[in-house]
Amino acid sequence: MITDSMVKVNDYKRYVGSETVRRIETKARTLRDLHVLHFNSTYYGGGVSQFLSSLTLLMNSLGIKTGWRVVHGSPDFFSVTKKFHNALQGDDINLTGRKKKIYEQVIHENAVRNHLDHDVIFIHDPQPLPLITHYRKKCPWVWRCHLDLTSPNPELWNYIVPFIEQYDAVIFSTRDYRQSLNVPQLFFMPAIDPFSITNQEMSEKEIDERLEHYAIPTDLPLVVQISRFDHWKDPKGVIQAFKLARREVDCTLVLLGNVATDDPEGGEVYQSLLSEQDERTIILSRQDGALVNALQRRAAVVLQKSIREGFGLTVAEAMWKGTPVIGGNTGGIRYQIRDGVNGFLVSSVEEAAQRIVQVIRDEEMRERLGKEARETVRRHFLLTRSLEQHLDLMNSFEAEFRLADAMGLETG
Repeated sequence: MITDSMVKVNDYKRYVGSETVRRIETKARTLRDLHVLHFNSTYYGGGVSQFLSSLTLLMNSLGIKTGWRVVHGSPDFFSVTKKFHNALQGDDINLTGRKKKIYEQVIHENAVRNHLDHDVIFIHDPQPLPLITHYRKKCPWVWRCHLDLTSPNPELWNYIVPFIEQYDAVIFSTRDYRQSLNVPQLFFMPAIDPFSITNQEMSEKEIDERLEHYAIPTDLPLVVQISRFDHWKDPKGVIQAFKLARREVDCTLVLLGNVATDDPEGGEVYQSLLSEQDERTIILSRQDGALVNALQRRAAVVLQKSIREGFGLTVAEAMWKGTPVIGGNTGGIRYQIRDGVNGFLVSSVEEAAQRIVQVIRDEEMRERLGKEARETVRRHFLLTRSLEQHLDLMNSFEAEFRLADAMGLETG
């Protein structure tokens, strides 16, 4: 049952205006009572789960029955799919028959457990990709890949293409990831929920309480990076940049991350960083949205120094709080940060250190960048924009299926 406290599209009116809200409600009206499914690999940890948590509730609030399921798999399965994840972002992989067998067997088991009788099905990322091979397709299936596909490993890509080309459409985060595929390709950038615990407004008192709870000192400017513990996020590079910056400005680094159920390497990355801790280098593994919110609001500067990044929702989250962000010049980060206008893009440890010093020293710059950053997110990266793209896609499918039905044709 949907309660009155649940966020609805109308709540976004203060940010996006009445016209946008009316347009979304009109587009949703033709899709009411449609049964939609989103299927990914984890309920928490990382931007995809945050995005789906909010999107599925908002779709339900519009009368579109929307479910969310996750892959159930063994540690071996998630070890394999993490290697797939890395290879799709450019790493090498030893693609053995054993890896393929584990991958395909677990997905077969998930297909047996999940009886998918929906009107539209969205499959997210490589983990559940082969599900489509185990069903008699009666509705549109869409594969949504959130990874940085700038240069996927050719061997792995050739292995998964036959799965991908069974879908009715694929969605990538940016046009940079377009591939040679015999299936329509769409480009939807992810978006944030301004009403979530991670992004909702916080008072100074609430911010102080969260930081005090974790014994985070605030006597010096805070430099913060928040992301999964993943080598693609370059946490070691962040620490190196911070050490260089501290030669010129006093500050404290907080590196906050989490370890998701679908990422067996996360714990190893976290452990590898702990030797760098000192009184001014704080490394935390916590799943606490209010802490994320407090850190992003109180930080003098937020980093997202990724080497590869499909999109990087933590960039938009920090920008929404009016905090300057220094991001790696890669993937989806480049679509959020305009260098020198609403943040900075960097390509090395030295550049990152230089920008940290510059932003901390210049209060007027921090205010200017922060103001531009928040407006960028308001205009381009709030959930209503992504929701409307999903509604447009589903309405296009509905039109196609209605036409086919009228002509007595089979679809798919």
